[in-house]
Amino acid sequence: MNIHIDAAELNAAREQANSMPLDKIDVSDPSLYANDTLWPYFERLRREDPVHFAENERFGKFWSVTKFRDIMSVDTNHQVFSSEAGGISIAERPAEFTLPMFIAMDPPKHTPQRLTASPIVAPANLARLEGLIRTRVAEIFDKLPVGETFNWVDRVSIELTTQMLATLFDFPFEERRKLTYWSDIATTFPEPGAMVETFEDKKAILLDCLQNFTKLWNERVNAPPAPDLISMLAHSPATRNMPPFEYLGNLMLLIVGGNDTTRNSLSGGVLFMNQNRGEWQKLRDNPALTPSAVSEIIRYQTPLAHMRRTALADATVDGKQIKKGDKVVMWYISGNRDDEEIERPNEFIVDRKNPRHHIAFGFGIHRCVGNRLAELQLKIVWEEILKRRMDIEVVGKVERVLSNFVHGYTSLPVRVTPNAY
Repeated sequence: MNIHIDAAELNAAREQANSMPLDKIDVSDPSLYANDTLWPYFERLRREDPVHFAENERFGKFWSVTKFRDIMSVDTNHQVFSSEAGGISIAERPAEFTLPMFIAMDPPKHTPQRLTASPIVAPANLARLEGLIRTRVAEIFDKLPVGETFNWVDRVSIELTTQMLATLFDFPFEERRKLTYWSDIATTFPEPGAMVETFEDKKAILLDCLQNFTKLWNERVNAPPAPDLISMLAHSPATRNMPPFEYLGNLMLLIVGGNDTTRNSLSGGVLFMNQNRGEWQKLRDNPALTPSAVSEIIRYQTPLAHMRRTALADATVDGKQIKKGDKVVMWYISGNRDDEEIERPNEFIVDRKNPRHHIAFGFGIHRCVGNRLAELQLKIVWEEILKRRMDIEVVGKVERVLSNFVHGYTSLPVRVTPNAY
């Protein structure tokens, strides 16, 4: 594998991050994520102002929590730092366009709704899904054009995760790409040039999603309980009487959660192995490192950059006085590069001593419910790559999502050679 890395832009960002006034640093700027220059800004905040107050026209006033332990302290204190009071994203949304969902609920309502969905990723069900995932990965790989340039994001990452979402929802398989589209719409902040430019446009598209899923709900609620997410929601006492927009909110949560984490880690892993050929060689020489490599890929990628909380009372975080009503943003993407918690955090190392020690899935009661399924899909993909002795070479410009929430990719041009080593 090979890739040319132009460090000029990152070096310029490092110079700017270290020379600009501390109070001018704004890690909410989506362009930092699109051009991959966010790292030096977070490095300075962790070093000099780990709980950092900022204000801008787009996102208002907010606290950035950037160190691993401080993030954990906020994420586990749901009595003070609420998911429900202001939502889970740094972006403010008009109340009429805000969807209730269990990740954006506090106990006691949060717990039974989360438990309704959790059986889909229970160990026994994951064991049943493993063979299906492996078959699908093999089919996707068998159809890849050998020696030709193609977009790994679309042909592999999106296709595999969308197939799995269709299975989990028992959604019409031939219409599965609708799930990807709705996921992308759900995480897009409306503005000129975006996938949707107004909240009204976004609402119209998501109402179409709701219409599709309401039809499926009506079918499942009038049939015996089945092991798919819609049937689980329709038959559970905690969710069977949900208002339509709460149903839509939980659908969006499950679709985005099942899509973005896996899809962007699948793409990120290929990029990281290109950038770190010594680590790729380690994995080739010792395939038993695959589970460790998967955890390292997820940490290094951190596919959801942040989660937001709202303070329900005055509180102190790392010496900073947080006032009731303040917006508090936990930057998981920064916590996973905290050198006080993770040794050599800016290096991609497939044989770390404790590779699962990261916060890419969050922490506490809102920890990602599908984390084990994401890990399983990634593990199978890399096992199949190794079994086929595939060389995956990144051959063009990497294009990233313009977002400070979803940390991901839109294009990863590659060429694949089987039996390459």
